[in-house]
Amino acid sequence: MALASTVAAHPLAHYRSEFPIFERQVYLNSCSLGALSTRSRASIEEFLAQWDARGAAAWYDVWWESLSRLRDGYARAIGARPGEIALHASVSTASAVLAGALDYTARPKIVTTELDFPTVAYQWLAKRSSGVEVEVVESPDGVTVPVEALTRAIDERTALVATSHVFYTTGAIQDIGAVAEAAHAKGALCFVDAYQSVGQLPLDVHETGVDFLCAGGLKWLLGGPGIVFLYVRDDLTQRFTPTVTGWFAHARQFDFDSRAIAWHDDARRFEQGTPSLAAVYAQLGGLDLIHEIGVPRIRDVTRALTEDLIARALEAGLAPKVASAPDDRTAIVMIPSGDPAAAVARLARERVVADARPGHVRLSPYFYNLTDDNVQAIEILSA
Repeated sequence: MALASTVAAHPLAHYRSEFPIFERQVYLNSCSLGALSTRSRASIEEFLAQWDARGAAAWYDVWWESLSRLRDGYARAIGARPGEIALHASVSTASAVLAGALDYTARPKIVTTELDFPTVAYQWLAKRSSGVEVEVVESPDGVTVPVEALTRAIDERTALVATSHVFYTTGAIQDIGAVAEAAHAKGALCFVDAYQSVGQLPLDVHETGVDFLCAGGLKWLLGGPGIVFLYVRDDLTQRFTPTVTGWFAHARQFDFDSRAIAWHDDARRFEQGTPSLAAVYAQLGGLDLIHEIGVPRIRDVTRALTEDLIARALEAGLAPKVASAPDDRTAIVMIPSGDPAAAVARLARERVVADARPGHVRLSPYFYNLTDDNVQAIEILSA
């Protein structure tokens, strides 16, 4: 039976009005950049008004407090404590601080996978001249990596397992609790890139047992570029001394002491320099939406939209590359294409925003999408 061209709007459909981009086009590219909300715009304008009215004087009360609010908001999103959150500009800077804090003398090996975003591996590939070894575990099906394969790669020489909660290449969910358990069984630590999961998947970092985790505003947290966080498990914060750092890692930074560092006793010791306040305020607006709705509700709606999109793609003969079971899938749907750039351009001409990846068009619905968006995208791709 053919799928209906449209169905009743879902329970979160009224939030679509808070994203003006839908007045002009269909947006199916949250996997690259979350749509701008009216709340994030208003939050940025609040920052600009403070800058205009007060200049640097705003640092000492409202702007400093905004950093604390952001750490609180990020912690709430992943079930952590605010003291376990360090703010960063990107996953690259956060992982650089982490990579610089590890001791590779007895454990020179890092384990990662071929499906992880390359940033995850780059920090350690850059240290190969210092004796660091990087083992990249291959995927047997190009969709996911069995935990058993990672487990075989982890040994007593492994310092860290660095991998993803959701693979950006396929949207497949990885059991990071099992990965952390496998790492800990050999005395290794676990670092998770959760950029593609936090916001669209419920997560409690304490339940998973992971040691370090990164995510940020660019995608599902609706905060835009320039702001991320590094979660550091509470009991690990004082075990490591960073060698890549900045003045925000100093517990008494306004002493301006150039002779010694008095490290923070919480995750802030992993911070670097002054955060971008425009990005901070954009993210506060995005988190306001995420927390108001609740990630479990977002997951329910987004999952239904994703399954609808996959079903329509299958019906059209497009053979989406996704995990085999719905429970293992997220809102990242890879549609095979002989010329992804041309297909994305064809979508754009019809005012549908998607993205190209090697051999695929990537579609990524979110709670502000409707099934009609799926209908339009699949009709264009299958024409």
